[in-house]
Amino acid sequence: MTMPQTRNVGLPLMNLIRLKGTPILQQLHLEEQLLRTSSDNWCIINDGTNSPNIVMGISGKPAELLDVDLVLRDQVPVIKRFTGGGTVTVDHGTIFVTFICNRDAVPGLQLYPRPIMSWSSQLYSRVFQGFGDFRLRENDYVFGNRKFGGNAQSITKNRWIHHTSFLWDYEVRNMAYLKLPKRVPEYRLARDHLEFICRMKDYMPRSVFIDKTVEAISTEFSVNSEETDPFGTNSKFVPSTKLLTRQELEEVALASQPESPLSQSLSL
Repeated sequence: MTMPQTRNVGLPLMNLIRLKGTPILQQLHLEEQLLRTSSDNWCIINDGTNSPNIVMGISGKPAELLDVDLVLRDQVPVIKRFTGGGTVTVDHGTIFVTFICNRDAVPGLQLYPRPIMSWSSQLYSRVFQGFGDFRLRENDYVFGNRKFGGNAQSITKNRWIHHTSFLWDYEVRNMAYLKLPKRVPEYRLARDHLEFICRMKDYMPRSVFIDKTVEAISTEFSVNSEETDPFGTNSKFVPSTKLLTRQELEEVALASQPESPLSQSLSL
């Protein structure tokens, strides 16, 4: 992509893409493309996605993480993304912030999950200063002990991506699609989803969060707003992030059904 270079002395360049309501599958395809094919630093802020979706980590298993029958009944799209992390339901109330960087973008940063997580939490501590008891708890952003931000990462030899889904708001009914995962943060303490999460809108206005995030980024990078269409390049790139088919989900649902007494007796 061609863009003006507006670098401030001493700060690395960060190209900023601001989106509104972009489908999360399209955003994830763009992120993977930029991670794999670009040599620049990028920040993507997407203010909501156009419709409810479920997004799983690369190793997520629908049978363990989803109420598949309910997902099929309501025809909710299920996406398996290219990064690790947990499973989330996202919609117009979710704000997405992604950093895609070269290994030398943040001086002294070691390319391991925990140091990257720690760096991001320090950046967001400036965003949330004065708006709540913000902290990093294990791999989550929380106010007090209630989660409002889920993180996922991928680290390659020379680049890394850290992306976050912020729950500015959420629909209670959408939480029913998620099962309690086998592995949960210790601080969750067996709480169900509604007792475990909170809404950012109870702490700060939506536009203020986005503006303060850009301000915080500007303290560490020379921010250059991307004005061209970010989706119009490299049509040959094939992302690994994919939408699960209805057939795949139906097979999961069928395999999860208990055997009938008749079929059990026939197998004896």
